[in-house]
Amino acid sequence: MKALQEHLNKWLLLYVLLAMGLGLLVGYPNAAWTTKNASVVKNLTTLAVFFIIYPMMINLKLEALLKVGKNIKGLLLTVVFNFVWAPLIGWILAKVFLTDPSLSLGFLLVMVVPCSSMSIGYTGLAEGNLELATVAVALSFVLAIVAVPLWMAVFAANYRVPVPIHDMLMSILEVLIAPMIFGYLTRLLLTRWLGEKKFLQLRPLFPSLSLLAMYGIVFMIFFAKATMVVNKWQTVLLLLAPNGLFIAITLIVMTWVNRHLKLSYRDNMAIVFASTGKNNGTAIAIATTAFSPLVAIPAATMPIFQILLLVSYLKMAGWLRGYFGERRAEMAPVQGSS
Repeated sequence: MKALQEHLNKWLLLYVLLAMGLGLLVGYPNAAWTTKNASVVKNLTTLAVFFIIYPMMINLKLEALLKVGKNIKGLLLTVVFNFVWAPLIGWILAKVFLTDPSLSLGFLLVMVVPCSSMSIGYTGLAEGNLELATVAVALSFVLAIVAVPLWMAVFAANYRVPVPIHDMLMSILEVLIAPMIFGYLTRLLLTRWLGEKKFLQLRPLFPSLSLLAMYGIVFMIFFAKATMVVNKWQTVLLLLAPNGLFIAITLIVMTWVNRHLKLSYRDNMAIVFASTGKNNGTAIAIATTAFSPLVAIPAATMPIFQILLLVSYLKMAGWLRGYFGERRAEMAPVQGSS
């Protein structure tokens, strides 16, 4: 199991690229089926997200979540980067790179939506502070109910922007609360059945399951978006600069800020992933109900750049530990096991 985990970590970027390519190859010729079965594709994608987070939650002790409220610095940084930094840097990038008003508005919409639930998965794979990431994701969803319409009122003063509160609450339930409950129950059953010692021997299996599920969701995203990526490749290329620059600049700035604020490696990984990864599903839902299909394109293309850059950052975990002055052996037990 340990060898499997090390293999999947070593070839992470290669497997992600293969999943992207396979998604396009399978999805493009089957575009009619994808359109006809959009609800099936959506449910499978949600299921994949569930199985990314669920194994992480098996290694998470819920009691540790209560301590996260004391981490004011970490939570405050996540809120500032999500709801102040992202909209402002997004506005600058849209002004510089985008001339079409619909694309600009769609890009800015991506900037103001809450962080992605996948942030928890990335944090777990990086052996970051899983408890902090979990609370940060939940907090960002709550604050988004106010922040999204507020920012969109600034960016699109002539539009009334409905925020899909029901969809956001369902997202929290499906990919945050449900995996947490099932993970806790699974941990309880396994420790009682196997004992604590044998359970700890199983721990390398859970990150491996999360990685396999991540490859699954990468495939599903590109399978579902294959027609758009191929037919609108000019628009995808047009969005390359603002999307790529937003993620790259944010990763660099946040890492520098976190280190100079003397945060730990584990807290850094939680804050970075919870602030950089955007909830594109929420952005698409708002764009399609409040605006036009063109406004939804930036949200639909963002996963392409988001996956590649966040996985690349994940691959830098070893270097980042050194940058934060830590060695793996010196770090606290990972994924909430302390």
